[in-house]
Amino acid sequence: MTEAEKTVAVVGGGAAGLMAAAAALDAGARVVLYEKNPVWGKKLRITGKGRCNVTNDCTPDEILKNAARNSKFLYSAVYGFTPADVMAFFEGAGVPLKTERGRRVFPVSDRAADIAEALIEKVRGARTVRTRIEGLCVRDGVCVGVRDASGEHTHGAVILATGGLSYPGTGSTGDGYKMARDAGIGISDLSPSLVPVVCRENTSALMGLSLKNVRLSVIYGGKCIWSEQGEMLFTHFGVSGPLVLSASAHMQKGSVGDYGLEIDLKPALDEATLDARLVSDLTKYRARDFINSLYDLLPQKLCADVVARSGIDGRKKSGEVSRSERHKLLSVLKHYTLTPTAFRSFDEAIITRGGIRTDEIYPATMMSRKVKNLFFAGEIIDVDAYTGGYNLQIAWSTGAAAGKAAAKSVSGS
Repeated sequence: MTEAEKTVAVVGGGAAGLMAAAAALDAGARVVLYEKNPVWGKKLRITGKGRCNVTNDCTPDEILKNAARNSKFLYSAVYGFTPADVMAFFEGAGVPLKTERGRRVFPVSDRAADIAEALIEKVRGARTVRTRIEGLCVRDGVCVGVRDASGEHTHGAVILATGGLSYPGTGSTGDGYKMARDAGIGISDLSPSLVPVVCRENTSALMGLSLKNVRLSVIYGGKCIWSEQGEMLFTHFGVSGPLVLSASAHMQKGSVGDYGLEIDLKPALDEATLDARLVSDLTKYRARDFINSLYDLLPQKLCADVVARSGIDGRKKSGEVSRSERHKLLSVLKHYTLTPTAFRSFDEAIITRGGIRTDEIYPATMMSRKVKNLFFAGEIIDVDAYTGGYNLQIAWSTGAAAGKAAAKSVSGS
């Protein structure tokens, strides 16, 4: 083997690529890291609103349960580099971590940049090249290097970790999909996920309204297929926020329009208790117009919309609201419905759904079944998960698996 044939090329300096490079270096390989951006870990630096939800402090099984797609494929990688391993890795790299609600793990500093810089420090031993890789060099079913505008570069193994299509401003522009497709690798359909939802209803008057401690449910075929309590946000086009992003991951079959969204505005109160509360408020404000009687119960910005949905005349005195009208109001509060029509674009999606087909990858090593010595890591693979640190865990686990296996492939062992 020539010296070049003993090197591992990592294409992409994001979360998965940096972890793959670190793992390959740790396994004794020489590594060349290719990145087109002047800043490594560009998307990583803005995750979690700049705080970086590093992982979830849970068992490997729970990571797999929170994988929305192809969870069985991830078994070897996640058990090979677990959430506990990830936490030990970063704390060992000098980044103290803390665990918050939902077992979400963050750096104590609340700075995503600390995670990125710790990874960069781990790959100081790699040779780095700032360039846009345009293609793979494949001969007789073996990947022997990469190609950029200056020509071909020989390597013993190549790890594609170029990300997906979400947040294209960070460099995730789908380069890896084209390279893989040109090499004969299968790509499943790509769509945005963990993404805001456009709704048919006019929500412009509610824009900027944040709802806390509400329950959002996804309805499909007349059945509730997902439900969770938390926070969400009204926008000029529909809805966003943590609950909505999670809901979007459960709305991937068929058309977006096949789904419904339902909000329980008062999940802490059952219907009987809420009805008693309504009786109390309507009695308390019996001399007021009905439209002005709900301010103790709801954000003021939401009151007019709820009144309109109830069908009750807003100028009717609260003391004159009938029992049947009150029950209509109760139904609106417990079943506030929205009609999805579309997802927002990849520009606003946290992750990409779809990618390199998992049946074309060896799950223990992340190597292509079609092209020897070609490996994949991170979002480029057709795996994704719900919010809560699970997607970054997938990036770390697949990156570590690919890095270790690629290093072994060039060692001759």
